[in-house]
Amino acid sequence: MKMSYKTGLAAFAVLAVLPLVIHNAYAADVAPAITADEIKQASQIYFERCAGCHGVLRKGATGKPLTPDLTVAKGTDYLKAFIGYGSPGGMPGFMSGGELTEEQVDLMARYVQQTPVAPPEMGLKEIEATWKVIVQVKDRPTKKMNNYNLDNIFSTTLRDSGEVAIIDGDTKEIIVILKTGYAVHISRYSASGRYLYVTGRDAKLSLIDLWMPTPAVVAEVKTGVEARSVETSKFKGWKDKYAISGSYWPPQYVIHEGDTLKPLKVVSTSGIASETNEFVKEARVAAIVSSHYHPEFMVNVKETGKVLIVNYSDLNNLKTTTIDTPRFLHDGGFESTKRYFMDAANASNKIAVIDIKEGKLAATIDVDKVPHPGRGANFIDPKFGPVWATSHLGADTIAVIGTDPVKHKQYAWKVVRTVKGHGGGSLFIKSHPKSKNLWVDAPLNPDGAINQTVGVLDINNLDKGVAVLPVADWANLGEGTKRVVQPEYNKAGDEVWFSVWNGKDKKSAIVVVDDKTRKLKKVITDPRLITPTGHFNLYNTMHDIY
Repeated sequence: MKMSYKTGLAAFAVLAVLPLVIHNAYAADVAPAITADEIKQASQIYFERCAGCHGVLRKGATGKPLTPDLTVAKGTDYLKAFIGYGSPGGMPGFMSGGELTEEQVDLMARYVQQTPVAPPEMGLKEIEATWKVIVQVKDRPTKKMNNYNLDNIFSTTLRDSGEVAIIDGDTKEIIVILKTGYAVHISRYSASGRYLYVTGRDAKLSLIDLWMPTPAVVAEVKTGVEARSVETSKFKGWKDKYAISGSYWPPQYVIHEGDTLKPLKVVSTSGIASETNEFVKEARVAAIVSSHYHPEFMVNVKETGKVLIVNYSDLNNLKTTTIDTPRFLHDGGFESTKRYFMDAANASNKIAVIDIKEGKLAATIDVDKVPHPGRGANFIDPKFGPVWATSHLGADTIAVIGTDPVKHKQYAWKVVRTVKGHGGGSLFIKSHPKSKNLWVDAPLNPDGAINQTVGVLDINNLDKGVAVLPVADWANLGEGTKRVVQPEYNKAGDEVWFSVWNGKDKKSAIVVVDDKTRKLKKVITDPRLITPTGHFNLYNTMHDIY
């Protein structure tokens, strides 16, 4: 009997409770008691707070495995302390940070000792059943129907309200707030700049038309139960034709029509891991970037350590180049020429360099513990020439890597500097071609004195050390955790925007800093700015400027 996806989800909810009744022999003896209602509550918390690092099946990646063969031996008290207060290695303290209560921490400590159950799969038919075109292409504007300077707008994730705020970078005013998926992980603009694609962690993909009098969602589709990535076709002749979304569960990617999100092709990423040659079911799609050299997408498959170079010129005869790299692949970005993809294998403490013009691995580079660059930062080092930098989740350092194999061959694909930052737990590092500064955050550091500040360095005098700016204090929000996250430049490169991410029942803000003076320029506050996290400037994102 065939089962619909909706029915499958219902079945998954039932299956998730089965370990309470029919334990495996190991868990039945020692796993702590937990009720069916508690499992339901804990499953939602785990999806919202934990699955991104530890995996749907809790087998680990950026975070450690949380399977019963490991967690039961640790015991509930140990797990409560770890979940509640975090660690310097990048594990946030969910109770000390205000996200979870003491009772919820106890619940999660018991939950991760139970046997995990996989959610249902989802193929093209099930994905297509969720696809909805809200405004048909023929009914959309044929030219821009507003006066906004679209090049300098920002798409800001409002994590816990399941929305994005479209903000005018010139006036610093909110243009509109739109319902999207939960905890939008990334915003990507089409090559023409007309469309904005956002994907929620709940795998809801939304298409926003920026030409409308007020930007609005014009299409949406659900590609699974958890996702992190979306990108658009950028090669000449293919602009706006396709979008690609990557799922954490089911482990696969989907190629869509660019202007409707119609799902056209689904490809599973389960497979053999690069270093162990073992089969991995939960091989999740992390970062995706679009080539400027060929009609191709670079797809990071986290657990298998594979970069898939997917040629989208013929979807019926899909050609894919598979590159083996260290694991576990997560995020990354281009160096300044956009020929080389600097790819963070954060569980291996390495950066893999992918030559996208030649379609091959150019180098692997040892860096510090758990690199997490976002897209990274490109700048000209006064001694070593063009470089790209990453910060780290597990160390308070910044690795500066030479990226010019032509004029600075002796420094290419080597760590030429290791610079002290202001603390571990960093998620993003950023610079701009018109700036002399290198900005770094540390939102997952357990120390409030660090996670509420940002570090900034002079790229012409990196030995001078890091200056620390009290961005959360500048926001003047009152009580709360107030983590500061993701430096993002405006188009001109003379402002840096930061999200001050407070609890969902507290006041949050966007803080704009003058890049030249490093002084406060503007605090954007609004009751609708609920848990702002990532924000993406249209021009810089569209042109891969970072």
